[in-house]
Amino acid sequence: MAPQEYASNKPQSFKNHIENVAIVGAGGQVGKYIVEELIKTGRHKVTAITRPDSTSKIPAGVEIKKVNYDDYDSLVEALQGQEVLIITMAVTAPPEQQTKLIEAAAAANVPWVLPNEWGFDGANVQLGKDIPLGASRTKYRAHIEQLGKSSWIAICCSFWYEYSLSSGVETYGFDLKNRTVTFIDDGNTRINTSTWPQCGRGIAGLLGLKVLPDDENDQSPCLAQFRNNFVYMSSFLVNQKEMLDSVMRVTGTTLEDWKVTHEPSKERYESGLAELRKGNRLGFARLLYTRVFYPDGSGDYETSKGLHNDILGLPKEPIDEYTKVALQMAEEKVH
Repeated sequence: MAPQEYASNKPQSFKNHIENVAIVGAGGQVGKYIVEELIKTGRHKVTAITRPDSTSKIPAGVEIKKVNYDDYDSLVEALQGQEVLIITMAVTAPPEQQTKLIEAAAAANVPWVLPNEWGFDGANVQLGKDIPLGASRTKYRAHIEQLGKSSWIAICCSFWYEYSLSSGVETYGFDLKNRTVTFIDDGNTRINTSTWPQCGRGIAGLLGLKVLPDDENDQSPCLAQFRNNFVYMSSFLVNQKEMLDSVMRVTGTTLEDWKVTHEPSKERYESGLAELRKGNRLGFARLLYTRVFYPDGSGDYETSKGLHNDILGLPKEPIDEYTKVALQMAEEKVH
């Protein structure tokens, strides 16, 4: 392990804060919230890394650099002078894209990389084995370390609440339009879950920390304490029954208005795995979400590891407010 560095030992030109931030997926589901919150702080110059044919709407105040993923030099050039690279891409994106970005970041001497790791606890070894994404995420983190130029920080925010509540029975088990819900086991297993705005605030809070402690007496939070490690954030620790309670409050319905069924978690996971092997992507969603709802505590990292919400300056959120967002998304089929 490298010895602890201190800002007081650095050259006078050293700045102990993050200014230049590049992001891939600036107009995406979580990316736009991250960009909005970074811009709102007034502390950062944000650059969106996009493909030439991208039609994503990039928030105002963001510099845009278009890159060709088949042109390594264009990636390196776009990342020159950046202090942080944030990668937000769909799970369906070609896996070599993230590898190319990581290697370009190393070549451009970008000190920090937040890899495309938004969701379940990547430090949970068994969870990583049971979910197909686990091995690749471990590989990307290892690659960053092996290149020796950048450090990674992985974001554990669990599933996005408003997206997952509105996406149908394969995610949180709800069909909001038809008022049906499938409880995994008894519906009492609590998991952490985060809203998109909370994720945006969390990244802005993280990158607003000083980079290094001032000296050996400085105990205040800094970015370096998360070097090659995980940040745990969350909006709610909630189970499916509590989600249904929120939905009923917002819609003015009662339990009699809903069709409730149950499915054992192991059976549901295995059926998702079987569907995935047939090439059905909905099977992947089913196994992914179900595995986190296993009654083994995998989805509740708040209890087992604690949260960094306070360090990041995150507020408590009213769950019903985001349940309303989910209901609107389901009505409009925004996914």
